[in-house]
Amino acid sequence: MTQLSIVQVAVPVPLRREFDFLLPEGHDRSPVPGVRVLVPFGHRRLVGIVTGIVSTGQVPAYSLKRIVSVLDGEPILPAKLVNLVRWAADYYQQPIGIAWQTALPQLLRGKHSLTPNIPEHFVLTDAGMHCDESLDRARVQRRIMDAFAAAPGYCLDAPALKLISRHWRQPVDALMRRDWVRRTPYTEPPASGSQPRDFSLNEDQQEAVDAIESTVNFRAFLLYGITGSGKTEVYLESIRTVVNAGKQALVLVPEISLTPQLVQALRQRFGKSVAVLHSGLAAGERHYNWWRAREGHAPVVLGTRSAVFAPLQRPGLIIVDEEHDTSYKQQDGMRYHARDVAVYRAKLEDVPVVLGSATPSLESMYNTSVARYRRLTLTERAKDSALPRIGYIDMRRTAAQDGVSTILFQALEQRLERSEQSLIFINRRGYAPVWCCYGCGWHAQCERCDAHLTLHQRINKLLCHHCGREQPPQSVCPQCEGVSLGPLGAGTQRLEDGLGKRLPQARIVRIDRDSTRHKGSLENSLTAARNREVDILVGTQLLTKGHDFPYVTLVGVINADQGLYSVDYRATEQLFQQLLQVSGRAGRDIRAGEVLIQTMYPDHPVFRELANHDYTRFADYALSERKSADYPPYSRFALLRAESTRASAALEFLQAARRQLRKHPEHRRIHVMDAVRAPMEKRAGRYRAQLLLSAPDRSALHDALMPWLDWMETWPRSRTVRWSIDIDPVDMY
Repeated sequence: MTQLSIVQVAVPVPLRREFDFLLPEGHDRSPVPGVRVLVPFGHRRLVGIVTGIVSTGQVPAYSLKRIVSVLDGEPILPAKLVNLVRWAADYYQQPIGIAWQTALPQLLRGKHSLTPNIPEHFVLTDAGMHCDESLDRARVQRRIMDAFAAAPGYCLDAPALKLISRHWRQPVDALMRRDWVRRTPYTEPPASGSQPRDFSLNEDQQEAVDAIESTVNFRAFLLYGITGSGKTEVYLESIRTVVNAGKQALVLVPEISLTPQLVQALRQRFGKSVAVLHSGLAAGERHYNWWRAREGHAPVVLGTRSAVFAPLQRPGLIIVDEEHDTSYKQQDGMRYHARDVAVYRAKLEDVPVVLGSATPSLESMYNTSVARYRRLTLTERAKDSALPRIGYIDMRRTAAQDGVSTILFQALEQRLERSEQSLIFINRRGYAPVWCCYGCGWHAQCERCDAHLTLHQRINKLLCHHCGREQPPQSVCPQCEGVSLGPLGAGTQRLEDGLGKRLPQARIVRIDRDSTRHKGSLENSLTAARNREVDILVGTQLLTKGHDFPYVTLVGVINADQGLYSVDYRATEQLFQQLLQVSGRAGRDIRAGEVLIQTMYPDHPVFRELANHDYTRFADYALSERKSADYPPYSRFALLRAESTRASAALEFLQAARRQLRKHPEHRRIHVMDAVRAPMEKRAGRYRAQLLLSAPDRSALHDALMPWLDWMETWPRSRTVRWSIDIDPVDMY
């Protein structure tokens, strides 16, 4: 055995360390760090990543197992991205093997080849380019030839041909026999540069673009623009400069629902070489797009949270749209925040990063105040439209039917008469959030969660939105044996049904998680709305995030009071952001917009600031409250969670863990609060508890956490519960 023969491997198991292995039988050369290897682990064989080569390991070499096989001939990720994965694992105190698994597409977490199954590609020949023969009698061949003539590099792949005709194979074979088309090895069509824009930027937009384009090294920008101010155009112009310089841009969005419209805008400007990465894609398609980004074939890469780890051959710019959105925080597995990882990645890559929002997170607003970020402000709507007028409907003095007040209903009727569109927002899906007895007040509870069951009337079932449990609605009250049971409150389905009965002439479309389960359904509904094939949109927060509905002039908000009195210190911030975002869907074109918010508390301070569209003033007020309470961003939080099927086990575990932490000298630099039951203690049949830690800065928090978590991994009692650590938590439930 030669020196440097012990291979360190990150294995996808919940342990925060690497494992040592010997070289495979017959190998005298060590694998390069960053390649995948198949290793024996217990009774299984797992795919891990080589992270280093050492001469002496943690245990004697004779007790080590050998690597089964080396899967790659080259590192799977570039060096800077390897450093990013390690940083993310260290910062978020997560197992390095789980971090690596998060950074790779699903197929590459197994033994699949690094190179994907590349679709067949065909190219127009010289003879095909100059043929003048009519194909009027072969219409599919004619359409295919026209598509080849318009394609970049005169090249089309099998998926593109399938869009022209499901039966494309026979016509293409006929064209190949005539030597007009030939099959070709895959080569990405050369980037032809961006298409020129057909509009002018306003002064604020141009200043923002100039600031970003003049930055060639790392710098973080906060693009703060009111709703409808044209942040997307700033993105597109900044990307254009990067692409024309031969580099790549990475664009992150918080939800899959935002990808179709942004993909369309990017492809109109930069052609079809945009790679898309999100969980809604088939595994093969996601691997293919990931590979295109890695090889540098895609000048623009667009994706949701995990795309922050997408490999880029020539990175030039990173953009995080709707940066305030909590969807960027992974809530299980590898608990990371994609926005913050994006900023650190930009620093490693030495490229600018742009965080955009009409309602920036308080952390980002704070970072501009201390000069960590440069703030770029868009103060005018791009189409010279005025901000919508925001009014309040006092529900203490107004009757409502199926959740809709008389005042809001009249406003909907007026929009229908004027052939204008309306949007009704309620952050509750289903028909009604409660199934109750009108006689004694009993209500249906989930047996596995501390939560009400929600009525879904179309399928006549009560569903738990937390664990998925379902059951038929009771017809007899189990408490008083009465029979006067029915729904209480309103969800999206009840609003849709109620409005449909009262406004039978209206074309109503509901957009929530239930109505958009099938692939393409969300995109079809949004397209119908933009084509004026919809009169009223009813939906949840899927409708609040960045969508442009030019014909919507009325936004109605139902049950706006959720979040005013939550135990989560972020609830007010999130409520204000949500309401301001959905208000921004109104009046984005030349017609004036109006927002009507139903509330029991019209005089609440949040609503006063909202009426003025003054997010900056609200942020200043909220930050002052955070500072006085010593909450983030003026301190750092970590949340240790535990859960067990036994009622008291999780809480007892955290109490014991807290006692151990207080024995460590580093605990004096942090504040360790008491272990408490979670606000929703029982969920999916498990009892949950949590322990909150705060520190004045990151270093103090991590210095205390690292030895404590190392001890907990070896503590026998830690195997009796499920536990996890969440750095910078955004959900306190």
